[in-house]
Amino acid sequence: MTHEFDFAARVGRVEPSATLAISNLASELEAQGKDVVDLSVGEPDFPTPDNVIQAGKDAIDAGHTGYTSSNGIPELREAIAAKLEGNGVPCSSENVVVTPGGKQGLFEVIQTVVDDGDEVVLLDPAWVSYEAMVKLAGGSLSRVDLSPYGFQLEPALDDLSRAVGDDTELLIVNSPSNPTGAVFSDAALEGVRDLAVEHDIAVISDEIYERIAYGVEPTSLGSLDGMEDRTITLNGFSKAFSMTGWRLGYYAAPEELVSQAGKIHSHSVSCAVNFVQHAGVEALSERTDSTVTEMRDSFRDRRDMLLDLFDDHGVEVPYPDGAFYMMPKFADDGDDQRWCEDALEQAQVATVPGSAFGAPGYARISYAASEERLREAVDRLADADLI
Repeated sequence: MTHEFDFAARVGRVEPSATLAISNLASELEAQGKDVVDLSVGEPDFPTPDNVIQAGKDAIDAGHTGYTSSNGIPELREAIAAKLEGNGVPCSSENVVVTPGGKQGLFEVIQTVVDDGDEVVLLDPAWVSYEAMVKLAGGSLSRVDLSPYGFQLEPALDDLSRAVGDDTELLIVNSPSNPTGAVFSDAALEGVRDLAVEHDIAVISDEIYERIAYGVEPTSLGSLDGMEDRTITLNGFSKAFSMTGWRLGYYAAPEELVSQAGKIHSHSVSCAVNFVQHAGVEALSERTDSTVTEMRDSFRDRRDMLLDLFDDHGVEVPYPDGAFYMMPKFADDGDDQRWCEDALEQAQVATVPGSAFGAPGYARISYAASEERLREAVDRLADADLI
């Protein structure tokens, strides 16, 4: 007799990650011998800095291969706290939890603060996993559309004011933004602060792309007066240090939240990988700064080139000041899913439908690829009459 599983209702609330689904489809085409220009995945195409790799090897050689304390090794938590203090965020090592990837940190925090029926506000376009994590926690979603404002938050503050209220439990802010590359102004973040204080709302500030910004300096939300006791600052090592496969992230929050979220952390992942945490200490050192700057400058050059190429084809793109994404509006009829499928099948260019982020008609392009491949992608899309 074949067993039929009775799946939990929470699993039925969510769909698989759209970005990974597109990436998997691109991989299938590549397995068939097709040359796919994959602009769907947010993964830097640079190697992890040499000094960080060496630190990981040295940690293995030194025997750092066992469990660590659940919240992370003291050296890394202290380095993270010092980094955040440098951003103006009040922090000590007791406020820090080190996680196997930033995504795990977000999951733990949302599971800790969101209960059945709690309202969570997202700023659209929003990274796909925010919605899924809130639904898994049983929360309800209220969304604020930034697309009429070139993906900027400041001109949308009135819309945000109407979306939040005393029943709002959590607001998630991501600057620099995935998927748009927008960096929110200080005035926008001050507007968030005022609303959060007025309605007593907790805020997650997802700053994973903090060090990938061009000509602007992103402000850390937790540095604003009134935000120190209500902000959970989320960050990690995957993007700035090209350490995606190392799986290392962290969040910093008031000790009360850390103690509660620590229950989920200890019963799920136990701790982040020991020797990877030692590599993280090295990544945060000044010895890595020049490599990070080189990568950021390369991303900026690619952004500028891609904006020029799209402009040549009459494609308007809201200007991205950070991260390594942009969101052109390709599908005037709003059917971005169909456009992305056509781009993959007809031009062998992989992008992610904007509707996955709450922005129908748009598509997310990751320019974490070489200039040669980016040029080829635009040429292919033009040859297929898709732009």
